[in-house]
Amino acid sequence: MAAPGFWELTEKAQKVIEEGNQLKAWTIPYSQMKTRFLDVKELLPEAFEAGDEEILSELLQELDLIDKGLADLEIRKMLAGELDPKNCYLSINSGAGGTEACDWAQMLSRMYQRWAVKRGWKVEVVDTVEGDVAGIKSVTLKLSGDFAYGYAKSEKGVHRLVRISPFDANAKRHTSFASIDVTPEITDDINIEIRPEDVRIDTYRSSGAGGQHVNKTDSAVRLTHLPSGIIVSCQTQRSQLQNKETCFKMLRSKLYEIEVTQRENALKAMGGEKKDIAWGSQIRNYVFQPYTLVKDTRTKVETGNIQAVMDGEIDEFVNAYLKEFG
Repeated sequence: MAAPGFWELTEKAQKVIEEGNQLKAWTIPYSQMKTRFLDVKELLPEAFEAGDEEILSELLQELDLIDKGLADLEIRKMLAGELDPKNCYLSINSGAGGTEACDWAQMLSRMYQRWAVKRGWKVEVVDTVEGDVAGIKSVTLKLSGDFAYGYAKSEKGVHRLVRISPFDANAKRHTSFASIDVTPEITDDINIEIRPEDVRIDTYRSSGAGGQHVNKTDSAVRLTHLPSGIIVSCQTQRSQLQNKETCFKMLRSKLYEIEVTQRENALKAMGGEKKDIAWGSQIRNYVFQPYTLVKDTRTKVETGNIQAVMDGEIDEFVNAYLKEFG
C-alpha cells in the first residue's frame, strides 16, 4: 500500500485494502490484548505487595475484559467461511396464523434491527409487505458490518412463538411461526451469470403512506428466477431502475450462496457431518406465557429474560451456534 503507484489501478487497490482490513481485524485486537495483559502481569505483583485493594480490583476487572476480548476472538475464529466476512440480507416471512403471525414477524424484525445496531452495523429496510390488520407479512433487511453474514447465518430457520394473543378477545394462548433466511451480499468481483430469458420481471406500486405520499408509479420490482424458483423484490428506492438493480444484486447473492453451499456440502459429505441443520427446521422457541423462556433447539442454550432477547440481546445464542457448528 505504500508503493508509489498503488492507486493507479483503483479496483486492485481497493481489494488490497479490503484484504489488509481483514488482517488488521485479527492482528490489532491481538496486539492490544497482549499489551494490556503484559501490563496487568507486571502491575499485579506490585499491587499485591503494596496491599492496594483499589488497584487490585481495577486490575482484576481489566483481566475480565481481556478474557471477554479473547472469547470474542475465539468466536470470530469460527467465521472462516468464504462468505462469512460479507454483508447480508436477512428476510423474515410470517407463517400460518394470520394477524398473530404478522405481529410475530414484526417483533422479530425489531429484534434483529436492535441486535444489528448494538453490533455497530448499518441497517437498511430493502422490502416490506404490511399485514392486513397489523404487523408485516414479510420484510428484508440489509445488514452491513464486519462478518454480518457470518454471525447472522446462525438465525436461519423457523422461530416459534407461544403467548396469549393480544388479538384474541378470549385471551387464549396462540402459537405462531416465522421463518428467517439469510443471504450474503456478493461483491462485483464475483461473476454470477443470469440469462435474461431465465428471469421474469414484474412491476407494481410500492406500499406505504397514503395522502400526498402515495406512490403513483409502478416503481416496485419483483424478480422471479425461473430455473431455481427464487423470488426477490424491492420497493424502497425512489426509481424503478434502482429497485431493479437492488433485486438483481439480491438474486446474484442468493445464487452464489447456493453455489458455495453445494461445494461445502460436498466437502462435508466426504468428511462426515457432525449434525444436520436443515433450512425449515424449528431452531428456537420463544415462550411468553405461562412462563418466560427462550430456548435454542440446536445448542440447548436458554434464558428466562425474554424481554432482553426481544431487545436484541441474542449474542448468547449466536455464539453458542458458532462454537458448536462454526
